[in-house]
Amino acid sequence: MAQLHDLRPNPGARTKPTRKGQGIGSGLGKTAGRGHKGQKARSGGGVRPGFEGGQMPLQRRVPKRGFTNARFKKEIVAVNIEALNRFEDGAVVTPETLLSERIIKKLGDGVKILGDGQLEKALTVRAHAFSKSAVEKIEAAGGKAEVI
Repeated sequence: MAQLHDLRPNPGARTKPTRKGQGIGSGLGKTAGRGHKGQKARSGGGVRPGFEGGQMPLQRRVPKRGFTNARFKKEIVAVNIEALNRFEDGAVVTPETLLSERIIKKLGDGVKILGDGQLEKALTVRAHAFSKSAVEKIEAAGGKAEVI
């Protein structure tokens, strides 16, 4: 077994950084890997991101339609009423209990209960939003739908 004072990095594990333009013996002397002349050989040279040599860039070629409200978009997590049958009768269902039961993966900006399926238990459901059919089915089963 190696002693602490004998430890060495593996051969080749610690390589020195390439120093460009340090003479012909370095392999990257004179032009320093930039070739001869041209825009990319100059200091500060090169083209901006998305530039395609004067050809109409992809970003401008692709048609643009509609409007994306990405900055203020709300991520609402949808849960069907069928998934709530796993709770006991009379339980209080909140977004946090849905998360702990792994019915939803993340809370997002809110939870909306949708009315797909049947509910057989009387539950008090607290969520950020409900569909009309979900409210009807929760109340028909003897439960309550409360908006947070």
